[in-house]
Amino acid sequence: MSRADGQSGAICPVFSHPACFEHSAGSGHPEAPARLQAVKAAIIAAAPAAWHAAPVAPAAPILRVHPAEYLDSLEAFIRQGGGRLDADTGANARSWDAALGAVGAALAAVHSSLEGRPAFAAIRPPGHHALADRPMGFCLLGNIVIASREAQALGADRVLIVDWDVHHGNGTQALVESDPSIRFISMHQWPHWPFSGAANECGAGNVFNLPMRAGLAPQRYVEALWGSVMAATRDWRPDAILISAGFDSMQGDLLGGFTLEPEHYGVWIDRLRTEFPDAPLAALLEGGYVPSRVADGVLAVVRALAP
Repeated sequence: MSRADGQSGAICPVFSHPACFEHSAGSGHPEAPARLQAVKAAIIAAAPAAWHAAPVAPAAPILRVHPAEYLDSLEAFIRQGGGRLDADTGANARSWDAALGAVGAALAAVHSSLEGRPAFAAIRPPGHHALADRPMGFCLLGNIVIASREAQALGADRVLIVDWDVHHGNGTQALVESDPSIRFISMHQWPHWPFSGAANECGAGNVFNLPMRAGLAPQRYVEALWGSVMAATRDWRPDAILISAGFDSMQGDLLGGFTLEPEHYGVWIDRLRTEFPDAPLAALLEGGYVPSRVADGVLAVVRALAP
C-alpha cells in the first residue's frame, strides 16, 4: 500500500505553538487563524498524540538569517500593538510570539527529521516571502531558511528546499541564491504575484524556478515539479530535504489557479522518500486559504510522511 493513498491511519509528528493561533494580519485577511484551526482539528481527529507544542525559537538560529536590527525593530513594532507592515502584511500584539513559535515548531520538525522521524510544522505566519530585513506577503521571518541553516548546523551540509506554494518563494530565493550548499526549487503560477521567479533566475546555479500557467491538468504540475527535483539533484545529493508546503496550489484556492488535489502532495512525498531514502524530510506550512482544503492537504502530507 502506498503511503500516498490516504488510507493509513498513521501520521508523522506535527509541531506547532499556541501563539500561532493568535496572530492576526487584520480583519478579513485571508491568512487567518481558521487555517490553522482546521489543520489542528484534522490532526487531532486522525491521531491526537501526533500534535506537539514546540517551544519558541531562541535567538541564535534566527540571527543566522535575519540581522538583529530588523528583529529588534519588528519586535518593537509588534509589542506596541502592531498594524500594517505593508499593503499585504499585518501584525497584532501577539504576532511576535507567533513568529517565534512558528520558527520554534520549524526547528522542532527539523530536529525530529534528523533523528529519523519525518515531521510537519503546522505554523503561521508563513515565511517564504520574508526578506532578510523586511516582511512581505503575509510573512515575517524566513522559516524555511532558518530551518535549513539549523539542519546544516546539525550536520546536514547540503539542503534541498522544495516549494510547491502557488506563489514564488522570493524571500527564500533571496536568502539562499548565493549559497550553493542549498538548492531551491520553486514551482509557482506565472504570471502571478510577486512577479518574480522567472526560469532564468538561477542564483549560483542553485535556484531552479518552474513558472507554470494556471488551469493545467494536475498531472502536468506533478510531473513538472518532479522533473525539476531530478534536474536539481542530478549531480548533487541532499543531506536533508525541507518542503515549503503551500496548499494554495490546490484546486479552488482563493489566491491561486492551480488544480492540485490532496493526493498529489502525497505522491511527491512518496517519490522523495523513495528517491532519497537516507535524507531527513520535514515540511513547513506556507499558504493555502480555504481552511478545509488546507486541512485535507496537510493530512495527505502527514500520512505520506508517516513511518
